[in-house]
Amino acid sequence: MANIKSQIKRNRQNVKRHDRNTTVRSALKTSTKKVHAAVGEGDAEAAVARQREAARALDKAASKGVLHKRTAARKKSRLAKAVNRTSAA
Repeated sequence: MANIKSQIKRNRQNVKRHDRNTTVRSALKTSTKKVHAAVGEGDAEAAVARQREAARALDKAASKGVLHKRTAARKKSRLAKAVNRTSAA
């Protein structure tokens, strides 16, 4: 345990941020799974709608610093590719 007052505060801040980031990451995984589920069912309209929601969530996470912006871009690209395969088929 830290003895320095500033480090004690820093530890509290880190715990708060960790909890917040974990919540956001969990929500991202859920939204991504919903897109893949819609793609698996072959429901193109639902897949597009869910992909839009997931892309928005990824952008928000990147802007808040939970994800790196390139990571968010890569995930959005892969989701879009999966959705486009469904709508093309």
